[in-house]
Amino acid sequence: MSKPVLGAALSIKSIPAHRDWLLERQRDLEIQDFFRADLLDSDWRATAGEIKQMLAGHTGRLGIHGPFWGFKIDSHDPMIRQAVTKRLLQGLEAAEFLGATQMVIHSPFTTWDHNNLDLYPDNRGNLVERVRATLAEVIARAETTGCEIVIENIEDKDPRDRVRLAKALESGKVRVSLDTGHANYAHISTGAPPVDYYVETAGDMLTHVHLQDTDGFADRHWAPGEGNIPWVAVFRALGRLTSNPRLILELRKHDDVRAGAAHLAALGLAE
Repeated sequence: MSKPVLGAALSIKSIPAHRDWLLERQRDLEIQDFFRADLLDSDWRATAGEIKQMLAGHTGRLGIHGPFWGFKIDSHDPMIRQAVTKRLLQGLEAAEFLGATQMVIHSPFTTWDHNNLDLYPDNRGNLVERVRATLAEVIARAETTGCEIVIENIEDKDPRDRVRLAKALESGKVRVSLDTGHANYAHISTGAPPVDYYVETAGDMLTHVHLQDTDGFADRHWAPGEGNIPWVAVFRALGRLTSNPRLILELRKHDDVRAGAAHLAALGLAE
């Protein structure tokens, strides 16, 4: 049985160092420049054009990390929701320019929500409606351009929350992402299930994974092997999926990408 081929999350500064590695197996790539508000509000097309030139010959699946700094997608304030919608539409515009077919956004669920969201019977439904109001135009644009939106766990303690939200948005272009380090933090620091449970719970709604290792205390973005995530269990769960999720090494030090990939390859889990 063939092993999954790893990809990476890189920026315009780090793509050149890994270009040969990407092209060698036509690995999936997530570009990490277009979540920056300062770039989206300036001449982002120049940056995107430079990236396109760097990626000449690359035929792997391409995605971007969408904007997320300074906001949540479930804001109670209609004016804030308008600003969030605008930012995410800017992200989709950049994705379309690049030919990217996936954009990562952040989950609205917090650790506070886990303990407090069910205090009132309408809270969960109201949260979904606020997210729907924020994302309605974004989802319509994603469906038109063919760019899938994936919702990444941040503080999510219950892995079912994000999956239910994605399904409630009722679009074939909305799925979920898993960040292994965020899940491991939630497991060890807040009592959430272990990382492989997040995979199992998402099932084939899972189409994107950020691979990073942690100690469960902080969002380390270490290379696999440097923390305590049980990678064999995680990849065993991934192997049961048919959704073929993009497996993206998202590391604090871009120099660690190949070391992280080598560790998973040495375990016989990926290539």
